[in-house]
Order: sequence, then C-alpha cells, then structure tokens
Amino acid sequence: MEEYVIKAVTARQIYDSRANPTVEVDVVLHDGSTGRGMVPSGASTGIYEALELRDGGDHLGGKGVATAVRNVRETLAPALIGMDARDQKAIDATMIALDGTPTKSRLGANAILGCSMATAWAAAAHRRMPLYAYLGGAMATTIPVPMIQIIGGGAHAAHAIDVQDFLVIPLSAPTFAAGYEMVVNVYMAAKKVFEEKSKPLSVADEGGFWPTGFTTNEEGLALLTESIVRAGYTPGKDIGIALDIASSEFYDEKTGTYRFSLENRTFSREEFVDLLVDWVDRYTIISIEDGASDVDWEGARLLTEKLGDRVQLIGDDLFTTNVDRIRKGIDEHTYNSVLIKPNQIGTITETFEAIAVTKNNGFLPVISARSGETEDAIIVHLAIASNAGQLKVGSVARSERTAKWNEAIRIEEALGDSAHYPSAKVFTDAGIRIFN
Repeated sequence: MEEYVIKAVTARQIYDSRANPTVEVDVVLHDGSTGRGMVPSGASTGIYEALELRDGGDHLGGKGVATAVRNVRETLAPALIGMDARDQKAIDATMIALDGTPTKSRLGANAILGCSMATAWAAAAHRRMPLYAYLGGAMATTIPVPMIQIIGGGAHAAHAIDVQDFLVIPLSAPTFAAGYEMVVNVYMAAKKVFEEKSKPLSVADEGGFWPTGFTTNEEGLALLTESIVRAGYTPGKDIGIALDIASSEFYDEKTGTYRFSLENRTFSREEFVDLLVDWVDRYTIISIEDGASDVDWEGARLLTEKLGDRVQLIGDDLFTTNVDRIRKGIDEHTYNSVLIKPNQIGTITETFEAIAVTKNNGFLPVISARSGETEDAIIVHLAIASNAGQLKVGSVARSERTAKWNEAIRIEEALGDSAHYPSAKVFTDAGIRIFN
C-alpha cells in the first residue's frame, strides 16, 4: 500500500473556547503521518451557512456532537480509507457527494470539515512541509494584516451593546510582528481607559473587553480612539478602526428596519446607512463588516454606493463563504470584500474556491476565525497559502486566539526575506481610500 494513502480516520467530541462540544478528527496515513482537525463554531451564524450538526435534546444543552462524530466513524471514514490524502479535491468531493444536500445537513458540515482539515494536515505531515507551503507552494509568502478585536459586543458579549466587534488594524507597521505589537499596546491602553472610567475588566467570547455600562454604541468608537492615542499612535495613520456590525442580529425583515436596543432607537434602511457614513466621517474607520443584514441586499448596495471607495466593506452573513452568493455580490456591486470562514462552507477545497473567486474579481478576502475556537491554527496557514492578505481571529487575549497570532509570527520568521507583509497597501492597492 502506498505510504500516502489514508489508513485510518477517527473522530471524537472535544470542547471549544466557549465550553461547547465540537468535532475533532484524526486522519492517519500508511506511513504513520497524522493530521488532526478541530472544528470551530460561531455564535452569530448566517442563515445561509452550511449546517453545524448538533444532537439536540437536554444533554449538554442540545449542543452535543455525538451524531456528527458517528457520521465520521460510520459513513465518512469507510469512504476515505484507501484514498490518496494528497488529492484534497477528490477527498472533499467524495464527502460532499456522500452528504448529498446543499448545506451538508445530512452528515453535518462539522463532520465533513473535520475530515477535510485533518486530511490536509496529514498530507502536509507526509510531505514534511508546513501546511501553508504544502497548500500554497513556493508563492505562499504573504503574511496577513491582522484585524484584532479590542471591544467585543453583540452575540459575543450577551448583547451588552448592539455592535458586535470594535477592532483595530495596524497600518504603519513594516512586519506582522511589529503590527501585532502595536495592537497589543492599544489593548493595554484600552485596559487603562476602562479602569479610569470605572468599567469592569472582563472579556467577551473572543478576548476583547466586555462593554459593561456603555450607554451608546458610539461610546465604543470614542473609547477605542482614546486607546489608540493613549498607546502613542495616530488614528488613521498608524492604526485604523474596523467594525463588525453583525446587523443581521437586530434587523427586522418585516419592517425593513434596524434597531439598537441599547439606545432604544429604530432606523430605516437609509437611516442606518447614513449612521454608518456619519461614523466613517467622524472616526478613522477603514473597515465595516455586515453593515446590512444577510437578507437586505438593497441596504448592502446602498452602503456600497456611499462608502465602497472609502472603506473596506466586508460581507460575512450575506456571502457565507459560498461561491454562488459571492458571485451575486460581485455582479450586483455589493460590498468590496468577503469574510472567509471554512466552517461556513464545510471543506478546504470550497474555501479555496471562495478565496479565488473573491480575489479574481477584485474583492478582498479576509480569512476569519469563529467566536467558538480551538487551538487549531489552520486558518493562519490558509491565509498564507492563498496570499489572502488579511486575517481576523479575535483579540490578543485567550490562548485559542494567541495560538493563531503566534503561528503567524513564527511563519513570518521562518520565511525570512521571502515574507511579504502588505500593511496598508492591502487596501490602497485595491483602490480603497483609507486614511494613511
């Protein structure tokens, strides 16, 4: 038997960073090479995402994944054993065909993705190569610009405020390591600002500060700006602000309105777009994610008309790493960037296809973690393998986050002079007029 052929596939239930069950898969090749995939999960999930199969019932709050694990062991494993682990496309196509549903709802996207991830890791181990180099080849040299949460809100902080993430992006750093250090300085400055304003120091799901005692959503922007200055940086020149609005969480499809519960304010589609434009005018915001709901294409188009050449506009819930939805956004001139999450679509192959369609049509891909994460650093390798240019993982706190940021630091060091870090040019080269 050839040494690169899959010999064994097994799965188990493990736990993510929110203490929720998730799927872990091991793939073993005939030469003993082993790969392990640990599947993340989201809190604010889009309605068009591939299905994360949960057991339901009372056990573990209905979030158990015993069914998905059984599907790996009894259905996927027998099909994969004997296949060439180096043929990722064939591996993933086999699993998609076995499932046979548009959203991978029969076997579960978490079961399928676990196998897909583990196979990639095993094949790289067989080749004795880092995963980014195995998947991307000699041209995989772009270290992604980090987008890092400082304040977590929305579904990541029990909806203490409506806006989900207040993040920063380093713009003047020459390397990833230097940029990450800048963000750490901002995080530490924010901690002092929180203390001075007598706000409790607790962290949200992704490691950013929990927004206790906020009276408006805009307070997060003011506090973040103060933290950037306190850290010794110039907002808009050294550090830019990014927002994940996650507006699907507070959109009413029946009335076509958006509602900030914190402020007891309801906005029409046009009023909500105008609010975001006003924030961009008054703060150094260079990126906005999900500024419109996942069913509000008209709102997304309107936002793009007003801000599409000034800031990065990321579609997450609207696109859900789905090539057909991304193509619709491109055709309808909706947003200018796509958030890429492997577990939204369910396989490594489909993830790379989504990145390729995004890049080939002039949109910017942003590779992203989920709020429920593991120590698996595969998204760092996917970002570098695809030369995506940007990576969003969460904050600088909590080890499931730092496992990924630290991996990027190591890879940048390993690549040495071959490493390319685009910094602010990742935006300006795409024709987005950010403050720099």
